[in-house]
Amino acid sequence: MSTPTVIAVTDDLTTGWLTGAIGAGTVASFQTAAIGTGQMSESHRVTLRYGDGTGPDTVVLKIAASDETSRSTGVSLGLYEREVRFYSDIAPTIGDGALARCHHASHEPESGTFALVLEDAGPAEVGNDIAGATLDQAVLAIRALARIQSAVVGSDHLAATDWLNREPPINQVLLASLFPAFVERYRDRLDPRHIELAQRMVDSWDRYLAEELEQPHQSLVHGDFRLDNLLFGQPGAARPVTVVDWQTVTWGPATNDLAYFLGASLPTELRRAHFDELLRTYFDELGGRGPATVDEVREGVRRHTFLGILMTIVPSVLVEQTERGDEMFMTMFARHCELAIDLASAAILPAPATVESLAPEPSDEFAHAPGSEDLWNESWYFDLADVDAGVGAYVRLGITPNQRSSWYTAMICGPGRPTVAVLDFDLPTPDDLTITTGSLQATHRFDEPLTTATVTLRGRGEAFDDPSAILRGEPGRVVDVRMDLHFASAGTAYQYRLTPRYEIPCLVSGTISIDDETITFDEVPGQRDHSWGVRDWWGMDWVWSAIHFPDGTHLHGLDLRIPDLPQISVGYAQLPGLPLIELSEHVATSEFTSDGLPVSTQLTIEPGRAILDFEPLGHGPLRLESEDGRLAFFARSWGRVISADGREGVGWVEWNRNQSS
Repeated sequence: MSTPTVIAVTDDLTTGWLTGAIGAGTVASFQTAAIGTGQMSESHRVTLRYGDGTGPDTVVLKIAASDETSRSTGVSLGLYEREVRFYSDIAPTIGDGALARCHHASHEPESGTFALVLEDAGPAEVGNDIAGATLDQAVLAIRALARIQSAVVGSDHLAATDWLNREPPINQVLLASLFPAFVERYRDRLDPRHIELAQRMVDSWDRYLAEELEQPHQSLVHGDFRLDNLLFGQPGAARPVTVVDWQTVTWGPATNDLAYFLGASLPTELRRAHFDELLRTYFDELGGRGPATVDEVREGVRRHTFLGILMTIVPSVLVEQTERGDEMFMTMFARHCELAIDLASAAILPAPATVESLAPEPSDEFAHAPGSEDLWNESWYFDLADVDAGVGAYVRLGITPNQRSSWYTAMICGPGRPTVAVLDFDLPTPDDLTITTGSLQATHRFDEPLTTATVTLRGRGEAFDDPSAILRGEPGRVVDVRMDLHFASAGTAYQYRLTPRYEIPCLVSGTISIDDETITFDEVPGQRDHSWGVRDWWGMDWVWSAIHFPDGTHLHGLDLRIPDLPQISVGYAQLPGLPLIELSEHVATSEFTSDGLPVSTQLTIEPGRAILDFEPLGHGPLRLESEDGRLAFFARSWGRVISADGREGVGWVEWNRNQSS
């Protein structure tokens, strides 16, 4: 198989590339047309004309999504690598009885791109999951599944293959955060019995996954084996059915895919009427490889009905909502739940369990190897808030290595005093987190990782009597700024599950000087955090908070708003003497001035249904402009927090607000 340069967009296609990829005649000309509606990748039908020799009239080109966020998701979840390696490493051992022939497969992890050139399986019709399969379609699909799996079932080599055996991307905490959004969105269309069953699954998900690793008859699991990923051949097609979209392929119990298909793609009454017959079809087609009896197949389906329930909940709240999508998800969810109820599948679930929170490693404090994405970013934040002194401050160092630039931000603000900003958005990548320029010297040290850190600054800044002038891009008056701050951890280091990031509540001591004024801090409340990964400031909005109360209670939350997706909450409550509690809800309702500064914010937090009112006392906003002209107002303010029971705390809140239309 030829391996020319990977294609990122269809404009990269050339006749020479296609000639090498297909390996038949010399391609003289071609035309492309987009097909399908995939979000993680793009598919194009390529019509070919040959100048010398012969080859297929059409092929299908599959490449990475052009949207950077979608492409980053495909890379981080390993979707692109899985599909390319399936076609290059595994498909040849299975044969083309149910698979499209692969002419070319290539993958560049560094750039996040891949290219597949596949046989055009047409003329064919895609199945319709809403209408459901006919009995004939079900028999064709199940026979194809069994033929694929029987070729590799029990393979020691594949069982040890890293890319097939990665950690499942959906764990119990993430599932528990998504399920309430699913219920809220579709409550009027959900059967209470189905909600109860799904909640029982959510509450024991991690233990259930652990048990699945020990189940017998492991084989390839397509992961989304349903009608939408099956092409049923029409007269003239190469085969009766072709199984496509192998981006979610894994190694696991073989009957996962069978249970998924029976639940997702068969109308419930048809499935009930022919259930035993279809199990027998699968068993016979395996040809003695896999389960020893039809009863073992039945027990496997009983255990594995939950993959279908999961794969309905998660995509339905993470993809753009459409009328057809809602109809499909509701149809599939009901079918999966009815299958589980018919088989008494809930009885095999482990006891519900509380999930332990994640914690970073000490080595995570330092810089990480960058990803290949243009917007891959690594940042460190340090902040403090002193009500008695009337001063709040924060420092941020952000590195975007693939753009060869770094941002440095230091803000000092409070009631009755100007906001002082030290800003440089055009720095080279620093060595050892140390910055040295003609107007700025700054260090960021982790004296005892995850326990103590030191931040120093010597530089020239600008003072703004009206902090909203920063959002308008106006200059301030020059001042000299010095910082010597020591951060001592005052709580548990908390690691996000959604993205590489952690937060640590702190007590902060040291000094800040502005011209001739010096302010001293002695163990005042503060926070520091560190994140790395793709960050598109102009593609999403969020509200972040870090709140501290005098009794040692620390609250942190993120209200994340991504276009076309439901609100996502992340965070913790750390109460004195108690284990860290992860938040299921952190929702902010805010008011702003016409100049873009926050006036007030109310935070709603679960568990506990806590209501917190935030009053800003100082503002440290940023105006962030992208290379393509997009604009975001990044408002960051410290202030007083009042709980519903009258307790008073202090902390910082930030709002990223995309200004692009």
